Amino acid sequence: MRRIDKLRVTSVSGGGLLARWLPVLVWMVVIFAFSAQPTLPSLPGAFWDTLMKKGAHFTVYAVLAALSWRAFEPRRGAFGWAWLLAVLYACTDEFHQSFVPGRHPMVTDVLIDACGAATGLVLIWLIQRKFSNV
Repeated sequence: MRRIDKLRVTSVSGGGLLARWLPVLVWMVVIFAFSAQPTLPSLPGAFWDTLMKKGAHFTVYAVLAALSWRAFEPRRGAFGWAWLLAVLYACTDEFHQSFVPGRHPMVTDVLIDACGAATGLVLIWLIQRKFSNV
């Protein structure tokens, strides 16, 4: 057994659908809840405010992609499916924001989300690679 196998949660690799997908669904609800807010807290200064908000986009979609990979992981193409799910959810999130007063959908946010998702998955790949070579 490779060392990386010891890092996996047993319930994920051998568990059922709920054990794999519940964290993904909970995280999607968290994203939806933040997107439903007409206004979000702001930092003083446009630069810092933009950096915080775009950094949050990047980070929450990195987490969504990682959780999705965890759910897809026993399957071939898990990285690609996880990235696709995160990007499609980012698209629906921006569409949802078009119905929230004070919020506006932005294609750049989807691009930031896609980059965050890709970065999260690359980090998983690097960690797997590091521990599988030990």
